[in-house]
Order: sequence, then C-alpha cells, then structure tokens
Amino acid sequence: MTGTVNDEDDADGLRHKRRDLLNVARRHFMAEGYAAARMEAIARDASVSTATLYAFFPSKTDLFTHVIDDASDDFARQIQGIQVRGGTVREQLTAFAETYARFMGDPFVRAVFRLVMAERKRFQPTADGFFERGRGEIGGVLMQVIRDQADKGALRIERPSWAAGQLMGMIEHPVFFVPMVTGDDVQSRRDASCIATQAVDTFLARYGTGQG
Repeated sequence: MTGTVNDEDDADGLRHKRRDLLNVARRHFMAEGYAAARMEAIARDASVSTATLYAFFPSKTDLFTHVIDDASDDFARQIQGIQVRGGTVREQLTAFAETYARFMGDPFVRAVFRLVMAERKRFQPTADGFFERGRGEIGGVLMQVIRDQADKGALRIERPSWAAGQLMGMIEHPVFFVPMVTGDDVQSRRDASCIATQAVDTFLARYGTGQG
C-alpha cells in the first residue's frame, strides 16, 4: 500500500511539474515567439535544470507543439462553459453570443491565436488542428441551438452552418479581429453584452419567424 501511495505521489508530482513547465514555456513563446525563445531560459524561469526540461520535452519543437495542444485543451474547457439551456430562441442565442463574445474578447485568447498564426508555416498540422478544433467545438454548440429552434419553427434556415458562421462573424469582428489588427489597446465602444444583443437582433431579423 505504501508503495502505491508513493507511486501516486510521484505521478502527481510529475504532472504538476509538467504543468508548470508548459505554463512557463507558454509565457516565453507568447512574449518572444518560437525562434527567440530559449530552452535554457525557460528551464531557469521554471526553476529546473535544462536536463530536466529536456527529459519532459526532448526538443523545442516538441515543447512548442505541447504548449499549443495544452492551450487548445484550455480553450476546450472554456468552450464547455457555453451551455445553452432552455428558453426562447432569443434567450438561447443571446446566452451563446454573450459567452462567445467574452471568450473571443479575452486578450489571452488573442495572444495564443497570434502565436499560432505567426508559426503556422513551421507547425502546419499543429496550427490546423488548433483552428479546426476550436471551430468545431464552438460551432457545434451553436449549430445544435439553431437546429433545435428550426425544428420548433422559431427559425427558418436552409443552411445552419452558414447561419452559424454569420452570427459568430458578427461577434468576432469587433471583439477579436479588430484588436488583432489594431492592438489590444484599441477597445470596442460596445461591451460584450451589447455586441451580443445587436448580433442576435440582426440574426433574428434575417432568420427569425416570430415564433418561440
């Protein structure tokens, strides 16, 4: 029994150490980019030897790939928080839109996207997987709402995927793409709630039936 407990403690310790290394590496990659980040500096910042860092991640390429995969896992956990419960079509769409606006408006989310885009040519499969996973998991939540409400007669939509993309695009533009281009210091005059409400108003004006 003692050996089992010790083994579990050792495993927990390794998981915590790996988590610490990924967090430190993420900060370095986001601040310096892939090319400028140094394994020695990452190890020093994480208070481990370079040999220990290489024991967990055999190369900088391997470390970067795991950093992006780990960020994708973090986003997936946040996306799981977009739970659209019962209510009218407006209430359900607004619940999604407000959560999505806050998520896409998070400076950390933009920072990770910048990093992935900057290194896309070098890490094509990793970058593609990152973008596709986010699109599929977030879009899947909205698609389900649209299909359910269309079945109830509250929406008239021939192509749910197009409609979902249009709603998400109306949200992404002010909270994500504009700051990506102009910098995080430039903030929309509208808050996330206002952006979400106006996007849903436009969406329902196009696809709503006035029912539900």
